[in-house]
Amino acid sequence: MRLASTRDSRLHVVVDDVAVDVTDALDLPTGPGGPLLTFLERGGNLGAISALDLDTLPSRPLAALDLDAPIARPGKIVGAPVNYLDHKAEMGEQRTIADYGVFLKASSSVIGPGADVRLPYRDVRTDQEGELAVVIGRTASRVPVAEALDHVFGYAPLLDITVRSGEDRSTRKSFDTFTPFGPWVTTADEVGDPGELELRCWVGGELRQETSTRELVYDVAELVAYTSHVMTLFPGDVIATGTPAGVGPIKPGQRIVVEISRLGRLEVGVSDEGAIDYDARPGPR
Repeated sequence: MRLASTRDSRLHVVVDDVAVDVTDALDLPTGPGGPLLTFLERGGNLGAISALDLDTLPSRPLAALDLDAPIARPGKIVGAPVNYLDHKAEMGEQRTIADYGVFLKASSSVIGPGADVRLPYRDVRTDQEGELAVVIGRTASRVPVAEALDHVFGYAPLLDITVRSGEDRSTRKSFDTFTPFGPWVTTADEVGDPGELELRCWVGGELRQETSTRELVYDVAELVAYTSHVMTLFPGDVIATGTPAGVGPIKPGQRIVVEISRLGRLEVGVSDEGAIDYDARPGPR
């Protein structure tokens, strides 16, 4: 099942090229995180949606939707640094996620399909990083690897945009617009093995990244289990599983596309509106 949120805070089940509005049927109030987050936080599960008679609910063409990120403001976004060995080699890293652990991104960095990534600086390189996102469906605390996937609600394409400056990862990856996410969440039952997904990322029409999630250092189950031993994961939290080789600079006017098999295609633009020189950022030098 594919679940899409719109900018008017409606939740839809996407069936082929039709979107069925389930917001009222599920009695979902408007909230800043979006309707899917509200649904998950109050204990909603796939069974509650599957029980609906979609043929009786309002529908419209998928192309007519003004899509937002599936979850506009997750409780937290967890990042996985250096989780592909080819990216380790590309960046000249000596360590992987096994050494670094995970990091947090600001939830205010999320944007949805069709929005623009805004470059913060005119004179510092900013890169794209195409990734698989994991959406948590059940509270997870210190779960073993064998049970970790039971806590996953679904998956989606995600971009982890990164400034190549000297600050901590959390700062360099948390600027507003730095986490494009969508176009929808595909539920775990439909995805099957998350270790058998093909990921591709294009910038300005150039294919930059191409990999399979079987190449992850920590696979999805290991990553969920590891993270749950550091921090409790709540429904609607998002884990970005890391990026493969092929990261590179993005420029104003370009389009960035990340596509993952069985999950869909996320496309955003790039803008330098409001960009400043790095040395003009607030604070003493």
